[in-house]
Amino acid sequence: MKTPTTLHAGLTLALTAALSSTLLTACATSNESAAGADAPGVTEDSIKIGGVLTETSATGYSTGGAELGAKARFDRANAEGGVHGRKIEFLGAEDDGMIPDKGAAAARKLVQKEKVFALVPVSAPQFGGAEFLEQQKVPWVGWATGPFWCGKQSAFGFNGCLAPKPGQGTQTWWGNQVAAQLGGAGGKKVWVQATDSTASKYAIQTMSKSFTAAGFALAGTSAALPAQAPPQDWSPYVNKIMKSAGGRPPEVVVSVMAGGKFNSGLYAALKKAGYRGLITDATSYDPKVLSDPQTLQALEGVYSAPQFEPFESTAPEIERMRADLAKAGGANVVPDQHMATGYWSADVFLKMLEKAGKDLTRDAFFKAVQNFTYENKGFGRIRFPSGKTESNGCGALVKLDGGKFTIAKNLKCFDNTTL
Repeated sequence: MKTPTTLHAGLTLALTAALSSTLLTACATSNESAAGADAPGVTEDSIKIGGVLTETSATGYSTGGAELGAKARFDRANAEGGVHGRKIEFLGAEDDGMIPDKGAAAARKLVQKEKVFALVPVSAPQFGGAEFLEQQKVPWVGWATGPFWCGKQSAFGFNGCLAPKPGQGTQTWWGNQVAAQLGGAGGKKVWVQATDSTASKYAIQTMSKSFTAAGFALAGTSAALPAQAPPQDWSPYVNKIMKSAGGRPPEVVVSVMAGGKFNSGLYAALKKAGYRGLITDATSYDPKVLSDPQTLQALEGVYSAPQFEPFESTAPEIERMRADLAKAGGANVVPDQHMATGYWSADVFLKMLEKAGKDLTRDAFFKAVQNFTYENKGFGRIRFPSGKTESNGCGALVKLDGGKFTIAKNLKCFDNTTL
């Protein structure tokens, strides 16, 4: 039979063991989420991040390069010690296949299974995870190209919002840069071509406004092309364009389609019909076109409109980006537009983390970036909250000339206009 002293000693040992276990659990929990329950993916020395991209699609369009772009920027940040002592644990990107439901599933996987703090980069023209991320209050940063980016607390486009609502600010840089390239917009007409996807149809409004604000007259627009696959016969669409400016072709054709086979098909058909005006889009600045003779021929002479200073630039910010990409992807890596959008998305996110401070939670992050301003000659500028509802107003022009890309207009920022 145990004495009271023995019982007391046993009880003391049991309580001590229980307390030690509790303290160890608390320490482990603290290490997993150093700033509390509002900081999934955050430890004392790391921040877990993952992205969603359109890496594959039925049309051939891909933003997959954004994964390497983000990795390159995060790698440099980690080599420099991270942000407030925390390094970025980058999981890479999920592929949404340009299918909204697949994008929504990818977002849920990253948040619920992988427990990421934020989604970076997001670059997908038909991304389906926006409402889920907004409801869960999970930050996401990337190339904002559709209306699902705009007006949300959780969404941060490094380029602002390209699909504002009527009455809000919309970009004029594209129209102004093309006008400068042509020596003025006076007396010139523009046609805007889209597919029947939500983002593409909405872009008709914003891009039309960009060009009319720059002084062009609108010859017409169309969103009749099916979004999932280009047509076998382009002649009905081309014939309409060729007669849109009072029976003659317009001086400018603007494509707001998701690149790939859509643009090469349209441009080849336009050239075959004798079109001699300026053709411009936001997606053809892609080195892959240089390796395919048919695509190269279709895109020769086309002006692409990236929202960053082109890779051909000698600006220090671009030289550093090229060096970061080479270090992350190998000396033979060929930079593309999507690597740049991923890189600048990651760059903006890192600046946001700096402002959020050491005690990182999602709530602290959102509070810190309510008023956020950052300028960089690589992509121009971004300001929040204005960037929630309007473009950052910055862009360049790159021409495919003689089988290689050349800078037509360096990156420049312009005032927005009311949509």
